[in-house]
Amino acid sequence: MNPLPDIRLETARPALDSRPLEKRVGLIALATDHTSEVDFRRMVASERIGVYVARIPYANPTTPDNLRKMQPSLSAGAALILPDEALDAICYSCTSASVVIGDAEIEQAIHAAKPGVPVVTPPKAGVRGLNAFGVKRISILTPYTVETSRPMAAYFAAHGFDIQSFTCLGFEDDREMARITPASLVELARNVTHPQADALFVSCTALRAALAVPGMEEAIGRPVVTSNQASAWNCLRLCGDETPRPEFGRLWTKPLAQ
Repeated sequence: MNPLPDIRLETARPALDSRPLEKRVGLIALATDHTSEVDFRRMVASERIGVYVARIPYANPTTPDNLRKMQPSLSAGAALILPDEALDAICYSCTSASVVIGDAEIEQAIHAAKPGVPVVTPPKAGVRGLNAFGVKRISILTPYTVETSRPMAAYFAAHGFDIQSFTCLGFEDDREMARITPASLVELARNVTHPQADALFVSCTALRAALAVPGMEEAIGRPVVTSNQASAWNCLRLCGDETPRPEFGRLWTKPLAQ
């Protein structure tokens, strides 16, 4: 082996930015999730905005009881995202669990680890997305069973929406939900949107529905709001990014609505 060189310590300190990236978005994903992280890296991450991910335990089937079991992991998951550093937004990426656990309870659990950070849940982002269009009459499509869909219907009804139709697909495994093709979702949108509905909400962060939004909107001639599309839009708006990006659907031309 050749002789090792002397190692010299440079005494001049290099300049430091206040942050490696200007904005930080945290994402809490399920251990089984194939889609949320990919969608957030495609729609949110940039040279200005970083997406930082933690995964928490989850086991199928997708039932209300199994979804509730994630609640104790939320604080620990949030704490793993850039410990002791502030975030500009954090998203818990599970629509059905957010409905079953409750937005306020999720916010409380995340704030135990990340005080004061704006918390985004997919159903809350969905409500904000629908409100951005000023619509009240909606259709809803989920990949879940009837049992898991019932709390979703109650959530949107409680937020003042008139649900003209609600269709579920009967899937119990979120890994299978992720395999539903975007083209199938376009055809489903065409078939399940009620004639009197002013918009369609497509639930589930496992679905590759964000990819299908332009096709769905073309098929039904109305706005389409999906879990990941709305969550990403909500997080970007919280980061001060108002750039219209119609390639992700009509929602991405809108400002944030409460």
